[in-house]
Amino acid sequence: MKASAFLYPWDVNGDPRAAESVAGLGVRQATLAAAYHSTRALTPRHPRHRIVTAEHAAVLYPPGDRWHGRVLRPYPSGDWAAGDAYGEAADALASAGLEVHTWVVLAHNSRLGAEHPETSVVNAYGDRYPWAPCIAQPATRAYLVDLAAEAAVRPGARGTELESLGWYGLAHLHAHDKTGGVGLGDAGQYLMSLCFCPACRDGYGGHGLDADELAAAVRTALEPVWQGAPSDEGWAGVEKLLGETPANVTRAWRDATARTLQEEAVAAVRAAAPDGFQVLLHADPVSYHCGANAGVDPAHILSVADGVVVPCTGSPAPLTPFARAAREDTVLAANFTVVSGMGGSPTTLAADAARARRLGATELRLYHAGLASDRDLGVVRGVLAGL
Repeated sequence: MKASAFLYPWDVNGDPRAAESVAGLGVRQATLAAAYHSTRALTPRHPRHRIVTAEHAAVLYPPGDRWHGRVLRPYPSGDWAAGDAYGEAADALASAGLEVHTWVVLAHNSRLGAEHPETSVVNAYGDRYPWAPCIAQPATRAYLVDLAAEAAVRPGARGTELESLGWYGLAHLHAHDKTGGVGLGDAGQYLMSLCFCPACRDGYGGHGLDADELAAAVRTALEPVWQGAPSDEGWAGVEKLLGETPANVTRAWRDATARTLQEEAVAAVRAAAPDGFQVLLHADPVSYHCGANAGVDPAHILSVADGVVVPCTGSPAPLTPFARAAREDTVLAANFTVVSGMGGSPTTLAADAARARRLGATELRLYHAGLASDRDLGVVRGVLAGL
């Protein structure tokens, strides 16, 4: 199975050994961040630093002329990835014999929400989620589509992986997070992720729902959850809390909004890319799920993109719905965390990869070559040598 390792430019730049070390793992591809959200990252082998703090979401290359005069535009990186950090790292990785694909984070941007709060998801209580741009807003959609095209199609890239190309909601890794005190469950997470910005309120109205009444119904539905009642899992749990009709109307609106954005973004990438350029989405097969792995309808997304990258740490079961909809040339990449300190299990990678292959996986993704310890990478190297 073809394997690719995720990397940040700062894992490579300034370390003359990094590119050859990644190639020595036995991967054929590097999936290199070109646009990324804020993060604090460990660099355990770098000769110049051990911690990199990316203070805000940024493109890791000089943004192009298309953004001149626009209110919503990508932020250039600070000194953690200065200049064309992506291009420098990509050149080093290609020189080491690796095929380089871009890794592009889209609807996840806390600085955008801080500086342009009107772009953010607004929950039923009126709270804004600055990390979550609302994908129903026309200006935000235009920004995301253009960002996808520019960040994905960097010089020399053979393909791209688009992350967060859909709804982002409540769930979010955040500094000093204190949101786990109440078990929201699947249904509660959905209700707390419903957006009530003006664009979404109009969307609900166009589907026959009064937005004020819907927001009140969401708050009423969540009251037992705040008091400690368990929130049922799955879509049946959402219908139980909110009622079958309003639940399904909100889902229809949100599913259609995400699908059309995905279609527009992929089309924009293809228009900007050379022939043979591969377009994959980080995806969850449950369309109402939010987050980095966008909830999608498997049959629809595989009619739009060349394939998907599917989170499989813990279980490769999410591959199954995609495998049912796959064509002969569809890429189904099983994504495994191989950093033991982040919940990964490199020692079970061989068995996990074998099970993923039986469920339809055609490729592997390894998260994350820059964050993993030498011990974790040594195990990965041995596993890949045996595949």
